[in-house]
Amino acid sequence: MTKHEKAKAFDLARREADEPSSPVVRFGAEAPLKLVSGAVLAPWQCAYQTYGTLNADRSNAILICHALTGDQHVANSHPVTGKPGWWQTMVGPGRPLDTDRFFIICANVLGGCMGTTGPSSTNPATGKPWGLDLPVVTIHDMVDAQARLIDHLGIDTLFAVAGGSMGGMQVLQWASSYPERVFAALPIAAAARHSAQNIAFGEVGRQAVMADPEWRGGHYLEAGTRPEKGLAVARMGAHITYLSEAALHSKFGRRFQNRSAPGFHFDADFQVESYLRHQGLSFVERFDANSYLYVTRAMDYFDLAADHGGVLARAFRGSKTRFCVISFTSDWLFPTSESRQIVKALNAAAASVSFVEIETDKGHDAFLLDVPELTTTVRGFLDAAAKARGLKVAS
Repeated sequence: MTKHEKAKAFDLARREADEPSSPVVRFGAEAPLKLVSGAVLAPWQCAYQTYGTLNADRSNAILICHALTGDQHVANSHPVTGKPGWWQTMVGPGRPLDTDRFFIICANVLGGCMGTTGPSSTNPATGKPWGLDLPVVTIHDMVDAQARLIDHLGIDTLFAVAGGSMGGMQVLQWASSYPERVFAALPIAAAARHSAQNIAFGEVGRQAVMADPEWRGGHYLEAGTRPEKGLAVARMGAHITYLSEAALHSKFGRRFQNRSAPGFHFDADFQVESYLRHQGLSFVERFDANSYLYVTRAMDYFDLAADHGGVLARAFRGSKTRFCVISFTSDWLFPTSESRQIVKALNAAAASVSFVEIETDKGHDAFLLDVPELTTTVRGFLDAAAKARGLKVAS
């Protein structure tokens, strides 16, 4: 990417923070959002996308919760990168999340950088980007913000809430905080709390960002710069955790980049090195470095059982929600054992739950990829739930 192209992408990303190209709901001083930390946001805003049509009795709405570095552009071209939506394998006409049958909603999370209030948004008190002056947010706060959006859209009960990874955490929080508003829940490749190992990975990424001299104590936007190198390294490290060893070996092995023998230098000599560098560089085009700090920290703080006296089953006590918990055999970031803990808690709470462990070598990122068993499972679960809800059945 040329210097001019980088500058253009940077300008686009900055505009999206305050004036997103997607719909946005602005909540004024009369509608504050109280955070778990005790801080209050007012005014604040929530950017979102919708697909399909809301039916007459408003009973066919599905909320998709995006993962760590995702956004609301789940099934449309991204306004900054121009790339396809991040879940087009699952969302669209005739797909499991069928836009001919369901009204699909996806909101940018609180703390994000694509139009919902986050550190790159303008602080109304100063007229400058929030930076680290924005209060730290949690998964609970993200879900409360989404609930306010759903209220604004005039929807009492969501037919389903679905998401993978951090999105799956939000699904679990929705089912716990608003059980009467969630008919069906699909947490995929998720956990009820962030493990010590995952907290450690997150901290390495944050330190990479903050070690970049262009981070400038979080005030880089005011200085007209960005900690691109630090954020790229953070993304490279995180991306390794999204893949399995088998996937990396199958895709790259030990093959050299554009040569058949070692180059005896410290440039990208192996294909896997070149791939990771590309992932890092393309990521900084669309994502804000401070947002990376905020959303990774939100995942770290997530511990659903801790909010219920240390007993996870209490988080789902009396729930009428239908659950389908999905994990992948090669996911070592959120292993199947984490999903089994969720299932065990749901069983203890006498909730309706099914569980599927999908055999794949694609690692944690399998939920974003074309995995036939995932497609079949999600379609089957939603079809059965739709029948129970009295909604249109797939043809």
